[in-house]
Amino acid sequence: MLNINDSSSALPSALDDKTPAAATPADPRYAAKATEAAVKFEAFFISHMLRQMRSGTREMAGEDSVFKDPINSDMLEMADNLVADKMAGQRAFGIADAILRQLLPAASAPVAAQSTVKTDNIAAPLNKSI
Repeated sequence: MLNINDSSSALPSALDDKTPAAATPADPRYAAKATEAAVKFEAFFISHMLRQMRSGTREMAGEDSVFKDPINSDMLEMADNLVADKMAGQRAFGIADAILRQLLPAASAPVAAQSTVKTDNIAAPLNKSI
């Protein structure tokens, strides 16, 4: 019989390697896995958004439109996934950063500093005083 109060029968976590500090935010392995999961979630989110946008375009297109043609849908889906992975790797939407601020509150400053978003092509804010 399963005893609820027995901690030895608890389900192991993904990081459980029998060390008590395995799930603390200070553990570098936890931070690496959390970062990887956050970036993968952002990629999933962007991919789903692109899929929904393409579906909406397909529904609104006329009967003779090239957007209704299902011939290249597999390749377009693969291209959308590659674009989503690339954008998530650059943390373009900031979803991964927001997740990491929740999972790693003590290390939020270094995570923001490690962002790989290039600021060369980003326009300056309009309300910035010169």
